[in-house]
Formats: sequence, structure tokens, C-alpha cells
Amino acid sequence: MIGRDDKEEEVSYQVADKRKFNADGSLREGVVIEPAPEPKAEVDVADAPVDDLPTKFDDIDMDAITLDDEEDVTGDDDDSDIPGATDPASFVNFLSSLATNAAASLGAVAHPATGQRALDLDSAKYWLDILSMLKEKTAGNLHPKEQRLLDGLLTDLRMQYVHLVRATEEKLKAQAAAKFSASDILGKK
Repeated sequence: MIGRDDKEEEVSYQVADKRKFNADGSLREGVVIEPAPEPKAEVDVADAPVDDLPTKFDDIDMDAITLDDEEDVTGDDDDSDIPGATDPASFVNFLSSLATNAAASLGAVAHPATGQRALDLDSAKYWLDILSMLKEKTAGNLHPKEQRLLDGLLTDLRMQYVHLVRATEEKLKAQAAAKFSASDILGKK
């Protein structure tokens, strides 16, 4: 503050040790360890073809999705179509191309050249980041139906991404557990 000498104020810090274990590996006083959750059914991600992966995209009828539905989900009284939706260079078609790339990276769509589904989580994250950036940059500038479409695409694709990442992590953990035993880790033979 102006007119006040900051040198007179004493600064104090409080450090709290939040570690659960002591240096010798024993449990610290007052710490309660929660039991591990029950393991879920093992998903064989590495060996299974992408068609066998648990995916929600298989349940979606893409032909049934239309942008000019009569039903207004959010309660807006605006029944007009999305502006420029029929234009090949429209925002809706641009979103569709980005979402298709993300879905293809998540194994939901077969590659056009090979006809095979492939799972590429790094590419999927890239496309999700692009859609997220686009949502941030266009905030407040979209038609309400365009905003709902973008929000819905991002939500669905993010949920699918998280689902596949978790399935992959569980598979890798199971493979590591099968490969190494406690005696390998502790150095006993």
C-alpha cells in the first residue's frame, strides 16, 4: 500500500506434510488408506481389432441425425434452420469434418484408403483440442443451434476419448502385472 513500509510486515509460511507414508515405508499416524476399487472386466485393447473395442459410436445411427429437427431440445422458440447449413463451406460442415477426423482417430470410422479402423489417441486428442479451441474462440458468436451442435460433439467425443484412454491404461497395467512378479520388483529370486 502507498505510504506504508512493506519491510515491517512479517511474512510467514506454514508447511503441511501430506505424505501418507514415513521414510521407512510405514503408514503415518492418522492416515486412512481407502481400499482399491474392484477391478473392471479386462479389456484387451492391444490385441483386439478396433471393431471389438467397447465403443458407443456403434450405437449411433448417423443417418438419423439431422440439423433441422422440429423438436427444440433447449426450449428456444427459434425454429429457424442453422444459417448457411446447406452451403458446403458452412460452419456446420466445417465442424462435421473436424468431428469426423476425431471420430476416425478414435476408431469409430474406417480409414477411407485402407478400410480398416485404427485407434490413434494422440491424433484424437489433437482434434479434440482443435474443437475445444474453436469453441473458446467462437463463444458468443454462434447461432444457438450451432453452439448446441459444437457442445454436443465435444461432449460425445471427449467421453469416448476418456473411455478409450482408460481402457488402454487398464490393459497396459494388466500386461505389466502379468509380466513382473513381486519377487522381480523386490529383487528376490
